[in-house]
Amino acid sequence: QVQLVESGGGLVQAGGSLSLSCAASGSIFSINVMGWYRQAPGKQRELVGAISSGGSTNYADSVKGRFTISRDNAKNTVYLQMNSLKPEDTAVYYCCARLVTAANYWGQGTQVTVSS
Repeated sequence: QVQLVESGGGLVQAGGSLSLSCAASGSIFSINVMGWYRQAPGKQRELVGAISSGGSTNYADSVKGRFTISRDNAKNTVYLQMNSLKPEDTAVYYCCARLVTAANYWGQGTQVTVSS
């Protein structure tokens, strides 16, 4: 199993920046891809971006050029740097670890609120 603990959410004005962290523990050797998802009220959970064990990244079109995913393998931590935030980025952000078995593990979520 894998345990994920997120931190770093909060309230920020439009145009501002926030950084989220996701620390993984447990069977970390079996993690293939780590990603960030978000879910706004009344909407489905959507992929924000992901990073593979090799460092390849992909992003949702809505955040390209504004958000950056990175990972520190020594700390078993993935980061999401969010710049130029917009009110529509307001959501609960979840960290997800996909194992080589294709099983997914989720963090508890952290609230990001962007005021206009």
